[in-house]
Amino acid sequence: MLDINTFISTLEIDTLITALLYLVLSATYLLVLPSLIYFYLKTRWYVAGSVERLLIYFMVFLCFPGMLLLSPILNFRPKRRKLEA
Repeated sequence: MLDINTFISTLEIDTLITALLYLVLSATYLLVLPSLIYFYLKTRWYVAGSVERLLIYFMVFLCFPGMLLLSPILNFRPKRRKLEA
């Protein structure tokens, strides 16, 4: 027969593991994957082929909430050019 104290301590550990798993998965979905996609886009934007571009667009669509979350922070505008007069 299962003791009630053992059941409660097991339930708390399982709940903690579940909460930690949700936290890790949500951080990965909202922060890690979109940041990797942003940096990949920065390096491959002008040289990507058609199939690669299709996969990039799919990944952007898949991680769209995270892309919106990171978009105000990241700035990938080109550097200023020096014009000679």
